[in-house]
Amino acid sequence: MTSFASDNYSPAHPDVLAALAAASAGHEISYGEDPWTARLQDAVRARFGPDATAYPVLTGTGANVVALMATLPRWGAVVASEHAHLNTDENGAPERVGGVKVLTVPAPDGKLTPAAVERFAGDLGDPHRAQPLVVSLTQSTELGTLYTADEIRAVADAAHARGMRVHLDGSRLANAAAALGVPLRALTTDAGVDVLSFGGTKNGLALGEAVVVLDPSAVDGVEFVRKSTMQLASKMRYVSAQLLALFEPVGDVVAEVDEVADADELWLRTARPATAWAAGRRGGLAAAVVAPAVGPAGAAPGPASGLAFTQPTLVNAVFATLPRTAVARLRERHRFYDWGSGETPDRVEVRWMCAWDTTPGDVDGFVADVRAALAVAS
Repeated sequence: MTSFASDNYSPAHPDVLAALAAASAGHEISYGEDPWTARLQDAVRARFGPDATAYPVLTGTGANVVALMATLPRWGAVVASEHAHLNTDENGAPERVGGVKVLTVPAPDGKLTPAAVERFAGDLGDPHRAQPLVVSLTQSTELGTLYTADEIRAVADAAHARGMRVHLDGSRLANAAAALGVPLRALTTDAGVDVLSFGGTKNGLALGEAVVVLDPSAVDGVEFVRKSTMQLASKMRYVSAQLLALFEPVGDVVAEVDEVADADELWLRTARPATAWAAGRRGGLAAAVVAPAVGPAGAAPGPASGLAFTQPTLVNAVFATLPRTAVARLRERHRFYDWGSGETPDRVEVRWMCAWDTTPGDVDGFVADVRAALAVAS
């Protein structure tokens, strides 16, 4: 059974496994005082700016919690899209673990605008309200949409004007940068982001993410927060070595920063195919589409036998509605997730994800199975 449920399902990239093996030579000082973690700082500064500092952590949820706790006072709150992963898929961790109130904003396309800042700005200074002091964006969004650098900058400018900070959940930042054809810095530091949760496991790592502080004045006590939230790895070299492999070739930990051109870096080499295969899948499905309108599920009912795309395919995710009978047939051969209600009770919205290891054969086989399932459903 092939899986199109999540890029988290994919295996570790061979270069990442090689980095782990290379890091497992002899004894090294624990808790980050190792050559790989030091080298990671050089790599991060080269790509995000001279003030950037990386704090390797174990999980994406951990990265978000650490970033928000270090950015907010005890009375602070974070403004986020209603679809934000930190709101819907982290079991309340920002609130349960971090004591961070999440203030949600409707976002049919998954994206926040400067209006989201103004929505809660009136609460600033009111002791009866949680203080909205951070805005959190997700890139790419939970609905597979993208912020341009200018769109991020617009939100950041509005937030900074109100004395608020900007957090970016970048679990799929690599996919977004690959799709937009820009460096990582263009969507983060240069766009006004203050602190970043940088994703690894969705882009070839076996384990590990990083909190990347872009503006040191935006945070306080990251080291203490990371430890108290159980995100400090004793053998940190194994997390750092994997992250480092996304930027530089496996081998000498004192190699020059510019040893590899940006176009050859692993984060880009793994993110590009996933986006390309998703676009190819959508193109292959076009012949099966009866109701090709793009918009939120439920916007316009289509024929019961058809397939309708509900979001643009910009990165490595395809969102569509189709008959539940077709979905059941597809699940005999493929794993994927239901996402929401369809236009009618007998239809459902699904999400199909591509990963760094998705192949043309995987895509072709899936497209053929979708067409066959729709033919039987009709």
